[in-house]
Amino acid sequence: MKAKQKGGRLLIVAAALLWGLAGVCVKSITWGTMALVLARSLLTLPILFLFKKTKGIHPNRTNLLGAAAMTATGMLYIQAIKLTTAGTAIVLQYIAPILVFLYCVLFQKRKATLAEILITLAVFSGIVLCFSDSLDMTQVLGNVLAILSGFTFAAQILVMNGEGSDSSDCLILSCLMSIVIALPFVIFGEPLSFDRDNLIWVCVLGIFQYGLANALFGVGIKRTDAVESSLILTLEPVFNPIPVALFCGEMMGTRALIGAGIVVLALAAQALVKKNPSTDEDHSVKA
Repeated sequence: MKAKQKGGRLLIVAAALLWGLAGVCVKSITWGTMALVLARSLLTLPILFLFKKTKGIHPNRTNLLGAAAMTATGMLYIQAIKLTTAGTAIVLQYIAPILVFLYCVLFQKRKATLAEILITLAVFSGIVLCFSDSLDMTQVLGNVLAILSGFTFAAQILVMNGEGSDSSDCLILSCLMSIVIALPFVIFGEPLSFDRDNLIWVCVLGIFQYGLANALFGVGIKRTDAVESSLILTLEPVFNPIPVALFCGEMMGTRALIGAGIVVLALAAQALVKKNPSTDEDHSVKA
């Protein structure tokens, strides 16, 4: 049992680090958002089918809603990275667990503890610092899109925790939706550059950052405690800015770094707070 749990932890660590490559991939590719969405989905699909244990796809209402939320999250997040710093984008997207908590308090009449209230206030103070770091309108728009991706990610979590939801089906359906939506933009958009650097980073994005990461996490989450896996997942926003800084020279501002640190610490604290079962997040897929 201990060996199985240790293996599960390693799989989740690997998934978190692979997810953290999103920033450097998107920043290193000259293609637009829709082209990246299309390429990522096409490269991810074979990996998803390879790891899928059940036969067939079940496009029921819950799976379709989860897939739609996931598709929106992916598009908003990639566009946010294009406009703001990658580190800020991922930190702002990670408000999703807090939004799920607020939904449960406001609409499911769950009683909030003092610790949860303080954690929520800490997260929003971190967000304010991230926003105040730069008043450049392009970056502000990127921050807004990242926040919106946090809302759609929260919707994804809530829908995929519902009855009749299957995470692998949602992910496959999301890839298919992304292909249908993005394909016309790519066909009628500007020609794409297929130089070596673009192709290398596109392959990293589709095969490793998205496809393999989700597959590994799907296996690892079944072998690991939910609280422990939530703590491990805070590696993603911590690691995300590092390869961007190394390969692209992009650095977060001082206030954004402080804000990011507050958010990450608050998320770690939230994972340690005993939660009502209705607020547990399904992180079996990542947009």
